[in-house]
Amino acid sequence: MRIFAYALRPYDELPCLEALSRELGFDYGWTADYPTLENAELAAGADGICIITNPMSRELLAAYRELGVRGLTTRSIGYEHIDLAAARDLGIRVGHASYPPEGVADYAIMLMLMALRKVKLVCRHAAAQDFTLEGKLGRSLAGCTVGVVGTGAIGSCVVRELRGFGCRVIAYDPFPRAELAELATYTSLPELLASSDVVTLHAPGLPENRHMIGAEELSLMKEDAVLVNAARGSLVDTAALLDALESERIGGAALDTIEHEAGLYYLDRSRDALPNRDRAALMALPNAIVTPHMAFYTAEDVEGMVRSNVEALLAFAAGVETPHEVR
Repeated sequence: MRIFAYALRPYDELPCLEALSRELGFDYGWTADYPTLENAELAAGADGICIITNPMSRELLAAYRELGVRGLTTRSIGYEHIDLAAARDLGIRVGHASYPPEGVADYAIMLMLMALRKVKLVCRHAAAQDFTLEGKLGRSLAGCTVGVVGTGAIGSCVVRELRGFGCRVIAYDPFPRAELAELATYTSLPELLASSDVVTLHAPGLPENRHMIGAEELSLMKEDAVLVNAARGSLVDTAALLDALESERIGGAALDTIEHEAGLYYLDRSRDALPNRDRAALMALPNAIVTPHMAFYTAEDVEGMVRSNVEALLAFAAGVETPHEVR
């Protein structure tokens, strides 16, 4: 069994892959480059390939199929960057990552706390040696109602962890979880938006969820409410969010992911004029925190991402079922 990994980071993912090759008994090759038609030949002889969140078109998938690749995995929970219909047509099985939910859940709660305590403004002023208090009055999470949108593995973990802060938790999900009944009160999305001091998004990036938070939804939120997104950038209409923040229609936002971030993360673009004006506008606001899509970035989660991808590719090669397969 041979696996070829693209866009592999040598400083964290490679050691995981090396350890797994010894543990599970497979050969591998890798490159730090993203997969393209020009470098597809690197995967010649591989049974499966492992990628990250880069687009996989029908043309690119066909090139790998010609090389004998029968399995494809992505080191991410989301898989909207893969042309699944093309993969099925070509007979390529597709898998995605799973990892402990605590990493993203912890990060989402960190973003809540940072937004409520106006950390961005505090740090900006402190860097300029402005140590005044005016305009920096924060709020306690314990006194807030937090609305959790999406109660899958990560959203459920957020609900459980929030109880330790003593805040009231409400939730919205088309498929409520009975085990959360004593921890959160399920309600409709409009009611959640109108009642919450903090709204945190943990819904999947499905086409039907695109812009689930737009101008209409933002208009329902409290004027001092905070929006947190550590899920998918497509969930929020960025233009509408900017309007709401600039007009002080809502209190703030803390975003680990935004629209149109492809080609930015996880690259050094410090010398480039970035073609993303929405991100620049958000970064300029004192009440908007933007981090580079790294809520997942813990040692436990990185190992889980690589391991789940390897396990899926081994299952594909053996012709057996795996819980990591995209159906």
